[in-house]
Amino acid sequence: MAEARPPAGTLVRFGIFEVDLRAGELRRNGLKVKLQEQPFQLLVMLLEHPGEVVTREEIQQKLWPSDTFVDFEHSINAAVKRLREALDDSADNPRFVETLHRRGYRFIAPVLGTDGFQTVAGATRGVAQGEAAPRPYKVLALAVGIVVVALAALLTLNVGGLRDRFLRAVGASASRRTAPLPKIESIAVLPLENLSHDPEQEYFADGMTDALITNLGKIRALRVISRTTAMHFKGTKKTLPEIARELNVDAVVEGSVLRSGNRVRITANLLHAPTDRHLWANSYEGEMQDVLVLQGEVARAIAEEVRIKLTPEEQVRLAGTHLVNPEAYQAFLRGRHHLNLLEAEELKKGVELLQRAIDIEPTYAPSYSSMAEGYWRLGFDGAVPPPEAFLKSRAVATKALELDGTLGEAHAVLGLVELFFEWDFASADQEYRRAVELSPNSADVQLSYGNYLTLVGRFDEGIAAGKRAAALDPLNPVAVQLPGWACFHARRYDEGIEYLRKQLEIDPNLFLGHYQLAHNYAGKGMYAEALAEAEKAKCGIDCGWVYAVSGRRAEAWKSVQKLEEESRRKYVTPMAIAWVYAGLGEKNHAIRWLQKGYEMRDSHMVFLEVAPELDLLRPDPRFQDLLRRMNFPP
Repeated sequence: MAEARPPAGTLVRFGIFEVDLRAGELRRNGLKVKLQEQPFQLLVMLLEHPGEVVTREEIQQKLWPSDTFVDFEHSINAAVKRLREALDDSADNPRFVETLHRRGYRFIAPVLGTDGFQTVAGATRGVAQGEAAPRPYKVLALAVGIVVVALAALLTLNVGGLRDRFLRAVGASASRRTAPLPKIESIAVLPLENLSHDPEQEYFADGMTDALITNLGKIRALRVISRTTAMHFKGTKKTLPEIARELNVDAVVEGSVLRSGNRVRITANLLHAPTDRHLWANSYEGEMQDVLVLQGEVARAIAEEVRIKLTPEEQVRLAGTHLVNPEAYQAFLRGRHHLNLLEAEELKKGVELLQRAIDIEPTYAPSYSSMAEGYWRLGFDGAVPPPEAFLKSRAVATKALELDGTLGEAHAVLGLVELFFEWDFASADQEYRRAVELSPNSADVQLSYGNYLTLVGRFDEGIAAGKRAAALDPLNPVAVQLPGWACFHARRYDEGIEYLRKQLEIDPNLFLGHYQLAHNYAGKGMYAEALAEAEKAKCGIDCGWVYAVSGRRAEAWKSVQKLEEESRRKYVTPMAIAWVYAGLGEKNHAIRWLQKGYEMRDSHMVFLEVAPELDLLRPDPRFQDLLRRMNFPP
């Protein structure tokens, strides 16, 4: 084998690992992995010939020259074992180093060279004047021929029963090859590694992860973990079986993204998570304008590997034939990055970047859909006056669907606008149903629909949608508290308490869990427990109703006074103030703030029919008049 050595400073990457050939170091997610010299040199040999067999004889010649006195068989086995331990690899189900019995070893994972697109074989194997590295193919071919002839004679004569044993072995091997693939009905996509190691490109890798989750999420037969939860595992030290147990999934996709100039490469590995068994790996490379095509190819390949039958509609939606302007797509990804941070200023910056993407490429529908989401969040939080924000949200969501009617998220945003701004419950229901049909794995869609179902009194359906959202996004506090929130509004306090207690056992720091548990306890009349949970939630003025009904009237009065003071400086939902006054028994003040909310078209008025906080007011004719004017469905 050639003594080829890459240029000084060359980096070689595979999966989450990186080899610095100049420093002689192996790194995992940027952290150095301890590896002795001989296992490291063995790794270099394998990386120089990815996909090819490196024989035990070649390893012996390279690592233990003829004048070295060692037990070669034991030494090679030990070096391979230490290498596998460093790579967290398995001889039975290899992801990186495959054993070929009595022959040698082969590196089976995709390998990226220094430029990110050339395999390390192409980058390092050449010798002076471009000659190919010598390999003993002719000698090997002759030896194989002799062995084949001899084996054929032995089998024919059935010497020592060899033929019978051979046939049994072949049968066993065939049985193993045809062993059924583990049943895969749920999957998690872990954050793709940014191989550029440039922090400025992190948004790009995150965006590719988000896109892969979205594409796989279009497949109804798969349960796909949502982005919010997946991002918790960025740079994680947990093993795949640990992640699988935590998320309750059958398979995990891990991989990497590299963008170099106008080219992009996506590498993906599919693993059976409970056993850490490697099922499939591939790389996809192309120009930036083809990035949507690459994303669709990856999603389709994964669906084929897990033997999920796609519907004709799903096949069309994953075709990904649309070309996209690279500059517009980068602005889109940056905009999505800022939207995901959820803070008001970040949302505004995200909307600005999405507008830039639209200016560059006005036909890319997801830019409009994402902008609609941004405006909706700004309006609901009061960072932008609700009428202005919601009207803009509706306009761009409608434009998104004109360009691409299959965007479930755009339908969901229209549902939000119809519900919270227009108070058009029938139209909202229609939009939500279409959103669920198109995006069955979107936790955000399930959350929105679960909220709607709860607010119109369809509690069983709302709780079921909430549980689906929690299963899709188990580390998202907003998702996991929805069933408890729905139980509170259904006055099923015991059920809500039981559910929220279980969630808090998993995550004791779940703010929304403590907040909703406080409300369920207060609804049930368990005031000491309600106050204890309010303290854990640290909800301050937001727990004014809990303080009021639990007898802490002084704190409740402070809460409502502070809310009124804030309302003179910025937008505060009148409903929040009405809740506290209702808890204090101040009916006139509560009704006055509800009437103000109606006049302002406050989005929180849709809570009017189901909110337990307002039960004291329900017999009042003024309250009944508000309900009639809201036109809730029967």
